[in-house]
Amino acid sequence: MTEAIVEEYTKNQPDQKITVGVSGTGGGFQKFCRNEAPIINASRTITNTERTQCQQHAIEFLPVEVAYDGLAIVVNPANTWAKSITVAELRRLWEPAAQGKINRWNQVRPDWPDAEIHLFGAGVASGTYDYFTQVIVGKQHASRGDYTASENDNVLVQGVATDRLALGFFGLAYVDENKGRLKIVPVDDGNDQNGKGPISPTIETVRNKTYAPLTRPLFLYINQKAARQPAVRTFVTFYLQSIARLAQEAGYVPLSKSESDRQRAQFEQFAGITPIH
Repeated sequence: MTEAIVEEYTKNQPDQKITVGVSGTGGGFQKFCRNEAPIINASRTITNTERTQCQQHAIEFLPVEVAYDGLAIVVNPANTWAKSITVAELRRLWEPAAQGKINRWNQVRPDWPDAEIHLFGAGVASGTYDYFTQVIVGKQHASRGDYTASENDNVLVQGVATDRLALGFFGLAYVDENKGRLKIVPVDDGNDQNGKGPISPTIETVRNKTYAPLTRPLFLYINQKAARQPAVRTFVTFYLQSIARLAQEAGYVPLSKSESDRQRAQFEQFAGITPIH
């Protein structure tokens, strides 16, 4: 989303030079809290350790929600057995105690094949990994380590798309980009109060948060000193005005208008902008 916004912004502001670097959320916060990047994207909230690092460098900041994402559980299209999966099964599969022990499909569910299961997921420096482990395993940054890991979701897509025995997780946007190469596995959160059972991630289920617990907000974190610089202020204002349209184009779920207006108002106050009514 950010690359698309920067491309559109610099077409109209050719004198502005904006560099977009790529890393996991953890790597982004390291740069942000060392005052090496005035704005970062994040797919999770800041940790207490990162917050302390920012305080040590006298960095005041504002998190702004810009869109929602669903973390999809995916398998290869040749997989005919995994028609749904529960949060409890995902926990048993991904928790640290599973390493070297839960290695076959029928260990997850007895009527699944007695065949190896090959796991693909976000790298440990990724906010996606932090969020997934928190809501599935119950503890951030805790999981088995014997899986194919990458901060590049395209690597994970390729792995699952070419392996009949694979199961992976990554953002819904990458599934939308690779329809036909991947198959989504609906998730049952074990709370059947809605009577709907397993739910697939879609724009509707992510927006209304019925795709639980794998719906998450996406953020901009903005350094306050930078936000009060006219060039940065103008760019962020453009970003927040454009994000709803570009989020949907990129496969993410835009905020509602009321929530989008609230996030913009928070930024204006933070950056010392006087709103024009």
